[in-house]
Amino acid sequence: MSVPATTSTTDPAHPGPSGALRERLARLIREVGKFGIVGGLCFLVDTAILNLLLSELGPFWAKVCSTVISATLAFIGNRFWTWRHRPRSAVHREYALYFAFNAVGLLIGLACLWISHNALGHVWPDVFATRLADNISAQIVGTAFGTLFRFWSYRRFVFPAAASSAGTASHG
Repeated sequence: MSVPATTSTTDPAHPGPSGALRERLARLIREVGKFGIVGGLCFLVDTAILNLLLSELGPFWAKVCSTVISATLAFIGNRFWTWRHRPRSAVHREYALYFAFNAVGLLIGLACLWISHNALGHVWPDVFATRLADNISAQIVGTAFGTLFRFWSYRRFVFPAAASSAGTASHG
């Protein structure tokens, strides 16, 4: 009597459902790590430029300028490192989408800055209308919320996975 051939879940050629899930999770963790490194370096650039321009331009225009410069650097890092394994579309398409989503991320950061500097700053100006409060609201709070949005939108729309690899991963 012969034993039917089955695919082992430990066989690397046929990972099975739990192996496919582990593989997808490992890929996501690598992407988050790379995105975090690119973002961390660009955060330093953003913070330095913001503080260089803060006195000259005021908090809002300084934040706009610092975001445009750091976002350009982040686009290069994410396109050629974080999601380099994903299929490419025309660079002008990726660039346009990237900056459209960055504009939303900038608005998130500016909203945090506005709430802190203007709304709360009118009530407690000695606390919220300060350079430290501007940095915390724009660079910590605004960046945290903006980063969550950016990661999701870049991964989903700017550098999407190939349709065939997403189908094979789920059928594993």
